[in-house]
Amino acid sequence: MEKDVLPRHRPQWKTHVGFLLAAIGSAIGLGNIWRFPYLCYKNGGGAFLIPYVLALLIVGIPFMILEISLGHKMRGSAPASFAKVDTRWEWLGWWQIIFVMFGVVLYYSVVIAWCFNYLFFSFGLEWGADPNKFFFNEFLMITTSPFEIGNVRSPVLFFLGVVWFLNWLIVFRGVEKGLERANKLFMPLLFVLMLVLVGCSMKLPGAFQGLSVYLMPDFEKLKDVRVWIDAVVQIFFTLSIGFGIMIAYASYLPKKSQIVKDAVTICVVNSCFSLIAGLGVFSVVGYMAYKLSLPIDQVVDKSIGLAFVVFPKAIGMLPAFPKLFGVLFFSCLVIAGLSSSISILEAFTSGIIDKFHYPRKAVVSVLAIAGFMGSIMFTTQGGLFWIDIVDHFLTQYGLVLGGILECILIAWIYRAYKLREYMNKFCLWRLPSLWDYTVKLIIPVALAVILINSLIKELASPYEGYPWLAIVLIGRDWVIFTLFFAVIVAARQWGRQPDEPIEGLKIDD
Repeated sequence: MEKDVLPRHRPQWKTHVGFLLAAIGSAIGLGNIWRFPYLCYKNGGGAFLIPYVLALLIVGIPFMILEISLGHKMRGSAPASFAKVDTRWEWLGWWQIIFVMFGVVLYYSVVIAWCFNYLFFSFGLEWGADPNKFFFNEFLMITTSPFEIGNVRSPVLFFLGVVWFLNWLIVFRGVEKGLERANKLFMPLLFVLMLVLVGCSMKLPGAFQGLSVYLMPDFEKLKDVRVWIDAVVQIFFTLSIGFGIMIAYASYLPKKSQIVKDAVTICVVNSCFSLIAGLGVFSVVGYMAYKLSLPIDQVVDKSIGLAFVVFPKAIGMLPAFPKLFGVLFFSCLVIAGLSSSISILEAFTSGIIDKFHYPRKAVVSVLAIAGFMGSIMFTTQGGLFWIDIVDHFLTQYGLVLGGILECILIAWIYRAYKLREYMNKFCLWRLPSLWDYTVKLIIPVALAVILINSLIKELASPYEGYPWLAIVLIGRDWVIFTLFFAVIVAARQWGRQPDEPIEGLKIDD
C-alpha cells in the first residue's frame, strides 16, 4: 500500500492489565458458561479436553497472535489494518466488523436482556415450578414459526434499552475511561461471582454425579470426527477472533508489548474460565438429577435451554438460598455478555473513526441508537427463531469464511514471516518459524473443514428443520447484505491526506 490510512494520534490503554482484562472480557461470553459445558458433556467428558486443548494450541493461540500482532503493527482497526496490507482487501475488515455489529451484537444484546430479566426474576423465583413453560410461553410468548413475528415483548424491550445504554455509556467514554475502567470492574467481579457459585454448587448432594458425567473421559468418542470439529468450532468462536475486536484492542497498545505472552494469557484464561464454569453448571445439574432420581441425560440441555430452563428449575429445588444462587448465576451471565458486547461496539467505532475521523461521541451515539433499533426485531414473539437462524449463519459461514480469508491475506499475501520477525524484535517469547506454517496451512484448512461440514449438513437437512425459505431470507441473505455494505464502505475515500505521517509508524516497518 502506498498511502497512510490511520489517524495520527491514537488512544492507548493506561495499563497493561487494562488491556488484558478487556481482551479477556471480550473472549469470555455467554457461550463459556452454557455452551462449553454441554459440548464437554456431549463429546466424551474429560476426553473432549484432548481435542479442545489441541485446538487451543494449534488454532486459537496462533490466530490470536496473528490478530494482536497485526493490530499492534498497523496501529489501526481491522479495516485500516487490512487496507494497510493491501487496499483491495479493505472490504474484508469492514465485513468482519459489520456482520458482528449489525448481526451478532443485535441478537446478542437481546439475550443479555433476557439475562437481565432473569436476574430480577431470581429475587422472587418467578419462573415457578415449570421454567420451560414460563420461558417459552409466558416470558417469550413464542410463536410457531419464524414467519409469525408477533408482538414486541415489553419486558425484553425495556432491558434491551438498559443493555444498549450501558454499551453506549462505556464505549462513549473512550478506551481508558470507558473500556479499561469497565473491564477492571467487570472481570474481577465475574471471576469472584463464578468462584462463589462453583464453591456453593460443589457442596450440593449429587454434585459429584454431575461432575463425573462432565469430566469422566469416554475415549471412544474421540473416534468421531465431529468431536474434533466441535473442539475447533468452540475455540474459534469463544476467543472473539475473526471479529476485528482483537485487532482494534491491540492497536491501543504501546509500541513495545509482549504480544505472544499476552495472546497465550488471553486464550488460557478464557479456556480455564470455561472449564471452571462447567464445574458449577454440572454440579447443579447433578443435584437436579439426584433430586428427581433421573439420569443426567434427561435433565441436561444445550445452549439457551440450559441457562433459562434447566438452571432455573434446579435453582428452585435448592435446599438453601435459592434466590441468592439465582442472582449469582444470572449476574455472571449479564457481566459476561456486557464485556463482549462493548468490545463489538468498540471494534466498529474504531473502524469508523479511523476512516472518516468522526468524533467518537457522535459515532458511538449513532451506533447505539441504530443497534437498539436493529435489535427490536429479536424482541418479538418470533425473535427466538430469528436469533437461532441469524446466529447459525453468521458464525458458521460469515465468521469462518472471514477467518479463512484473513489467513490468506496476512499469511500468504502479506507473508506471515514479516509479522513473526516484527514480534521477535521486542517480544521475550520468540515465535518459531512453525507459526508461519500454522497460520498459512493448518488454520485455514481446519476452518475449511468446518465450512464444508456445515454445508454438507445443511444440504442434507435444513438447519434445525426450519423451512428453506426462512433460512434463505433470514440467514443467507443477512450474510450477503453485510458483505454488500462492506464493499460499499470500503469504496469510500479515507478522511485524511495521503502524505500525512503516522506517528511512530513506517509503512514498510
